[in-house]
Amino acid sequence: MKGTRVASRYAKSLIRLSLERGELEKAHADMQLVANTCKQSRELSVFLKSPIIKTDKKLSVLNEVFSKHVSKLTQEFIDIITRKRREIYLEGIANDFIAQYREHKKILTAVITTAVGLEDTLKKKVLEIVRGVEKSEVELVERIDKNIIGGFVLTIGDKQVDASIARKLKQLTMSFSENPYIKEY
Repeated sequence: MKGTRVASRYAKSLIRLSLERGELEKAHADMQLVANTCKQSRELSVFLKSPIIKTDKKLSVLNEVFSKHVSKLTQEFIDIITRKRREIYLEGIANDFIAQYREHKKILTAVITTAVGLEDTLKKKVLEIVRGVEKSEVELVERIDKNIIGGFVLTIGDKQVDASIARKLKQLTMSFSENPYIKEY
């Protein structure tokens, strides 16, 4: 819980600062890079969380990894976080920043799960339908789950449309288990 609160506060500070400087889009791209790098590199995550490694060593590694790829604002932010010994929360801060950015821009995330990947034309059609219903910008995340057999499961926020074959088979199994024609004595 503490880590989440820390990450949320630092992410909020970075959003405010980037809005003041007019660099919100740059900061968003940078935080996506930081989040993806931390997610893909287990070694970096373990390195940042290690209490044995000194702060100046962590700072030099972070500068080496990110300095050529991020804006000056983001680099300064990473320096401040590291000097305050909050580098263990860097991935959480980046993820929280992305979530707060989406909230600020009113971008909804729609997750569509299918048994096989969607074609581009079908993706566009789904995006059009969701945008029409939600009346806001929508980001479509595609997931593949072979267990749903066919159809799709569409999740937008706390709403879910389950039109999968697996669900229909489950409903059919339930209806067969309740046989009204056999009289039980």
